[in-house]
Amino acid sequence: MSDDKSITEIGIGIIGGGYMGKRHAVAFQSVAATFETNLRPRLEMVCASTVESAERYRRNFGFSKATANWKDVVNDEQVQAIIIASPQETHEAIAVAAAAAGKAVLCEKPLSTSVESGERMLAAVEKAGIAHMIGFNYIRTPASQMARKMIARGDIGKLTHFRGEHTEDFLADPEIAANWRTSGISNGTMGDLAPHMLNAALALVGPIDRVMADIQTVHEQRPDGKGGMQSVTNDDQAQMMCRFSNGVMGNLFFSRVATGRKMGYAYEITGTKGAIRFDQEDQNALWLYEHSGPEELRGFRKILTGPAHPDYEAFCIGPGHGTGYQDQITIEAKDFLQAIETGQLVWPTFKDGLEVERIVAAAHESSNNKSWVQVLNQ
Repeated sequence: MSDDKSITEIGIGIIGGGYMGKRHAVAFQSVAATFETNLRPRLEMVCASTVESAERYRRNFGFSKATANWKDVVNDEQVQAIIIASPQETHEAIAVAAAAAGKAVLCEKPLSTSVESGERMLAAVEKAGIAHMIGFNYIRTPASQMARKMIARGDIGKLTHFRGEHTEDFLADPEIAANWRTSGISNGTMGDLAPHMLNAALALVGPIDRVMADIQTVHEQRPDGKGGMQSVTNDDQAQMMCRFSNGVMGNLFFSRVATGRKMGYAYEITGTKGAIRFDQEDQNALWLYEHSGPEELRGFRKILTGPAHPDYEAFCIGPGHGTGYQDQITIEAKDFLQAIETGQLVWPTFKDGLEVERIVAAAHESSNNKSWVQVLNQ
């Protein structure tokens, strides 16, 4: 941000005080000092499912007010920007109300529970003309931002193939009891993990034209915590072939039962002049292969992130020291404040979130019909 602009406070309301609610609270407390933004966030109100938990979040995170009714946050005159960190089935109602009130909205992924719901959300924010973003934080690492720049300027030539995965193992053990994650299609792997890697594919390669998917529930029953068993009503893993609109082939895999994988957000992009690899479990490194020089010296080389890479220097001036998960959310907060201040939307917006929803819907249709499916209405 430039020094010749005035410093202005902005009231932040966060709906949902759990894991992501806390992450956003910490980010908006630190973003002004980290990036020296002209908009200075003030934690105004937090909303949780009960008055008691909301008051606990208010006290622990530093908010001025607490409530158990999200409408209080939207209607509060001291709140100018809304962060939606509540379950996805609540996203539409909150976003539409916030748009009607003229308040900027940052919504956690996935955008909503269906394409139709996402379309209504996008229509509401576009009609209101407000700043809006969706929370795909992983693509904001300095390494992945650098990968986007390298691909855009042609460093690895014409793209020929994309391989991506988002794999974790938090439900790999079949003895883990059924919980909210094992019920409801939007809480399955295609609703939870897949959107992050699909967003990465769109960011790095471009729009997806058609998909062929196979979606599976590996552990169909789980203990119910009462001595019995409960049916799992959503998916554990999925594989997908895709063809991007620019002709690039793609292969993606998503899983919450990938034993040993803790944060397997990883991709490899192949081009005619080189290739790029990235793995979130080593988020401060990017691997680059350049198809040049003597054959005996060729191979992937490790690039450690540092101040020369996007958004790194605000956190540390030392190359190789690294950034972490919370820093991704702080970068996201900075981008959101920039969109509010300038009136210019910052990627990814609700439109980008809706594009992911359409791909997920096409994947479910493909898996059910066992056929290629066109991704519609891009």
